[in-house]
Amino acid sequence: MKPTIYDIAREAGVSATTVSKVINNKGRISEKTKAKIVKIMEDLHYQPSVLASAMKGKNTFTIGIIIPDMNNPVYSEYLKLIEAYGRELGFSILICNTNNDPEKEEEQVTLFRQRQVDGFIIASKFKNDEVLKELINENFPLVLFALERPELSIDCVTIDDFLGGYKVTEYLLSLGHRQIGLMTEDAESSLERVRGYKRALLNADVEYNEKLIYQSETTIDRAVEQAGKLLDSKDKPTAIFGCNDVLAVGTLMAAKHRGIKIPNELSVIGFDNTFMCKIVEPQLSSVSVPLGEMGRQAMDLLISKIDKTNKSKQRIKMLPDLVIRETTARVYEKDAN
Repeated sequence: MKPTIYDIAREAGVSATTVSKVINNKGRISEKTKAKIVKIMEDLHYQPSVLASAMKGKNTFTIGIIIPDMNNPVYSEYLKLIEAYGRELGFSILICNTNNDPEKEEEQVTLFRQRQVDGFIIASKFKNDEVLKELINENFPLVLFALERPELSIDCVTIDDFLGGYKVTEYLLSLGHRQIGLMTEDAESSLERVRGYKRALLNADVEYNEKLIYQSETTIDRAVEQAGKLLDSKDKPTAIFGCNDVLAVGTLMAAKHRGIKIPNELSVIGFDNTFMCKIVEPQLSSVSVPLGEMGRQAMDLLISKIDKTNKSKQRIKMLPDLVIRETTARVYEKDAN
């Protein structure tokens, strides 16, 4: 078998990222370490798989997109729109799914750089801060999509998640709901939506109750399980806000398993306005995200970094909109507090 970049790293006692930097002549690597890695590559007859044009320092017109979790349908919609716009601009798109695994994040960044991608779009979640900071320090073309890291100097295109959470909660409050449950996920965007939820409650002089907050992985099975615990709790909600559509659909299923009528006995609303909203019965109210415009903005911003026509860091934030369908209604007077 042909040796891989991981074989070289193991023999040299370094990370695959370090080997990639030597191959691509990037980053600050000591001459001693560089010579050691080059010697091992020669001994093992290792040949990096790169395009000839890339070896000459030219653009490959290839962009790598890293997504955390294919279970959430919003990512397939991200990819479809970004890939279509990328093709219009003459770029090929490479895609990988990391399953929220920091080691796989490093592995995929290394492999993509071995293939000489011109830049990265990282969508929604990225847990490996060391790799992210390395890319930033090297000024490698990079844009965060639906992810904001305000503590880092990095370009991003996001939705105003705080405003989205605020608008959902404000809407449910206007329907008379006071016991508003929340289904969250482990993501920066979810934290911002929770902040918006809390602010709306505060502005309406409604007490925040942390027992109404349940976190779930973004799968239907886990969402059904966690929503079931919320529905069975003593602090029984009259409305539940799912911080993404998967969590909201799981909530609908958990409610139906318990014979709870939607929306007469429980209002449910999601976030992202994916295709799932229209295939469930009743159709799910949600928050619409301008994915097409976000994708175009992210691609244009990344290309400006690749071409070195824009050196300033930009944070572009898009506005969310409520899409009201059949799963939300005014609370029964007997249920209102």
